[in-house]
Amino acid sequence: MTDNIAAASPTSAVPTPSDGYVGDPAVRAEWDDRYTDRDQLWSGRPNGALVAEVAGLAPGRVLDVGCGEGADAVWLTRAGWDVTALEVSGVALERADGHARDAGVTVHWVHATLTEAALPPASFDLVSAQYPALLRTPDAAAERALLAAVAPGGVLLLVHHAGMDAQQPHDGGFDPADYVWPSMVAALLDDDWEVQVHEQRPRVAPVGGVGAHHRDDVVLRVRRLRQR
Repeated sequence: MTDNIAAASPTSAVPTPSDGYVGDPAVRAEWDDRYTDRDQLWSGRPNGALVAEVAGLAPGRVLDVGCGEGADAVWLTRAGWDVTALEVSGVALERADGHARDAGVTVHWVHATLTEAALPPASFDLVSAQYPALLRTPDAAAERALLAAVAPGGVLLLVHHAGMDAQQPHDGGFDPADYVWPSMVAALLDDDWEVQVHEQRPRVAPVGGVGAHHRDDVVLRVRRLRQR
């Protein structure tokens, strides 16, 4: 989701926000509840690490994983990208769709979990996952789904709040052992990947929205090498 974890084919028909959800109903219900509790959950501005890392990339097809209320998706579309945006919350997608219509841009919405979305493999020039709430599984399904979506020559950009993976479980139900962190994705990389950035840096945070108190990011940017 576009600020804080603790709080389909680009060229074919994909679900709109009102279409059927593909994934665990409990996950959808949890995030629908979070969005319903607030008129606006996030800042409404694109994430700083995304803006910085995309600056030197030529626009192409992009998958926005956990698009939330659509700020990144709208910004990417305005920058010339063909955007497919995936989200588990129908409440968030309705808001995102409204923001896109207000901005006069077209986004391909996918109402699904990442592992159930049946996205076309190796099809996106950029896969952007900004502070995603990806559940960890023994077979590393979410990590592998992120990598599988990247086209040859394309980039995976995964950003998370520094230090969250080391927190202790707390009464709010957050246990870092339940979630995927950048180090877990990095551990799966082989010779088909080039690590361009893997570092902790001060966060360039949008003003407002849940998660604004986090000060540092872990940024993982990797490029899938073209076939030799």
